[in-house]
Amino acid sequence: MLAAVLAVTVSGCSVPTVSASSGSGSSSSGASGENSPGGAIFDDATVAPLIVALPQRIVKDLPEARLADGLVPPTNRWFSGLVFGTEPMPVFPLPLSFAATDAGFAFGLPAVSTSEKAIMGSHNPAITVDVGGAGGSGGVGGSGSAADGFVVAAYDTASVTLAHSGNGSEIGRTVIAQGSPFVSFTATKETTLATSGSWSAGDGGAVHTTEVGGEIYGLVTDGDVSAGSPGSVTLHPGQSATWFALAEGGDLAAFVAAAKHPVTGTTVAYSVADGRAGTAIGYTTADGSPTLLAAMPHQRSSETVCDSGSYRSVYGDLRVCGVSTLEWTVDALDPSGTLDLGGLDADDRARLAEQVEADVAATRVFPSDTYFGGKALYRAANLWSIATQVGADSAAAQLKTVVVDELDLWMQPDGCDERASRCFVYDADARGIVGLDASFGSDEFNDHHFHYGYFLYAAGVIAADDPELAAGWAPVMDLLAADIAADPGAEAGVFPTRRVFDAYAGHSWASGTSPFADGNNQESSSEAVNAWNGLALWAAASGQGSLRAEATWLLSAEAASARAYWTDFDQADPVYDGFDHGVTSLVWGGKRDWATWFSPEPSAMLGILVLPMSPVSSYLAGDPDRIRSNLADAAPRGFDVMFGDYLLMYSALAGEGDAEAALDSAASLNEDRIDDGDSRSYLLAWLMMHARA
Repeated sequence: MLAAVLAVTVSGCSVPTVSASSGSGSSSSGASGENSPGGAIFDDATVAPLIVALPQRIVKDLPEARLADGLVPPTNRWFSGLVFGTEPMPVFPLPLSFAATDAGFAFGLPAVSTSEKAIMGSHNPAITVDVGGAGGSGGVGGSGSAADGFVVAAYDTASVTLAHSGNGSEIGRTVIAQGSPFVSFTATKETTLATSGSWSAGDGGAVHTTEVGGEIYGLVTDGDVSAGSPGSVTLHPGQSATWFALAEGGDLAAFVAAAKHPVTGTTVAYSVADGRAGTAIGYTTADGSPTLLAAMPHQRSSETVCDSGSYRSVYGDLRVCGVSTLEWTVDALDPSGTLDLGGLDADDRARLAEQVEADVAATRVFPSDTYFGGKALYRAANLWSIATQVGADSAAAQLKTVVVDELDLWMQPDGCDERASRCFVYDADARGIVGLDASFGSDEFNDHHFHYGYFLYAAGVIAADDPELAAGWAPVMDLLAADIAADPGAEAGVFPTRRVFDAYAGHSWASGTSPFADGNNQESSSEAVNAWNGLALWAAASGQGSLRAEATWLLSAEAASARAYWTDFDQADPVYDGFDHGVTSLVWGGKRDWATWFSPEPSAMLGILVLPMSPVSSYLAGDPDRIRSNLADAAPRGFDVMFGDYLLMYSALAGEGDAEAALDSAASLNEDRIDDGDSRSYLLAWLMMHARA
């Protein structure tokens, strides 16, 4: 399949159209602001010739996919668990949870509960719907299969369309969308839907309602309703039924009015201007009428009136807005790959120069996998940057040679034809770049932004003033960038649109196929921030202005959401009552945990949210008392703990006095407490920069 795509692309023809809702659905050209890009970023015509030079290989097959032909596999999405695997997993298009069933689907408002170490909001199948396929159980809750099944027929920025079929033909389509309290089904052929609940008519039959678990659910349709328990709806081709969960404090009439105009798709636009990064998600309805949308805490804006009720969620209260576009801005975060050491005196510089020499001498052979190999490159690039600022010229020259040689190896397009590691291949089935050796499931598309962010950062730093180096690395480095951040336009085929980034949530998802009942997840919010910083640095070094603008938006959005849901959430929100910690170290679609994948140590819970403390990590600053409280929870007996180096750097963000105390502690920090992506030189330089501010 790829060969055909490449052939038509290279010949100047357009690639086969995937779908207008294939994850493209996005528009950066419509965004306002002086830095907004125009046109596609890494479109198929641009990247296809680069891929031709790479070996094409499936390192690991993705699981079985319930996906319509021609669609780009949606790895790293909030709904990936719905698509991949033997059984579909629940997904969380807030404020609802949703699951596909043998007979149709089920949805409901998650029941939110909080304990000392977790905030839970698991899938709640409050309303189940049998779509009426031949050969089914004939009712809700039976064991028979009411349809041949379903496939995801389309997806875009925030919405997903499921096509249900039975006896070999399509029955109808269901649309769900993040932020929408509505689930709509449109019949392709005449069918009768059976729905759980005890339904009663209201407002002259304009709406039917039922109460489940103390929540009111509504049904609006142009079909024929048979009320009672269970209810049923008969639809002719083209007719729709829309269900909703009524918000607390919401007006039923307003929800009924919006339900008559179901959401059919979404788009996104972004901007970076005047110190702000803006996101606008537009929701298209069947006839262009406005709808109701639930805004997450990070989306709240004084410009948008959200007074139509609220929902509880694991992220805090979601407020309902009577709009068709959710728009919000966050502080723009300027990309940076250099610590500002201008305030250091001669003694500080001499101390750093001596330490750089020691750290260069202690540098080991770089690992061969994409994660630890990338971190080693990041470490060396930062050492080089410090060496150039403090006059350690010999060390700087040695470091640049080491990094250039290593990146030259990784960036060899046909490297995987010659060796089994330190190289990249293109997986034509999954539509993405996979590095060898794979690690942490990167061959099934886990964590690509974490891994590739380190490569992009190192290349961006080393090649910042060396166009020849940038040009030599570009054929492969651009593919790493495209793997995580392509915006190919409507005709996407070679890469998905921004594989890992969720515009509605404002952050990335780390799991490739998300085989979890709690939705997708992300642990290291700080490595996600590092990815977009690295992307911006590479864009600057390689002269790609549109990519730099996109990267700055992604960087700013990810940093804001990292604070809102990982490190600095509003503890006054009732959802945190009973939660005993100031961070949630593992954030899912349907829960938030004080836990990590790799360690039960308290220091790991905070450390994974601050590493690698790059030059942009000042975004973690804010309330000094919150920083100190987070540290007291993570390292109550001092910094001789896992990630002690990063926690020392984090502590410096509380103020100059804290930075000075951390600098004193850093001198005696055990060597084994300095992470493999860090060095004592960088630790000292970071602390000096903040202590001398």
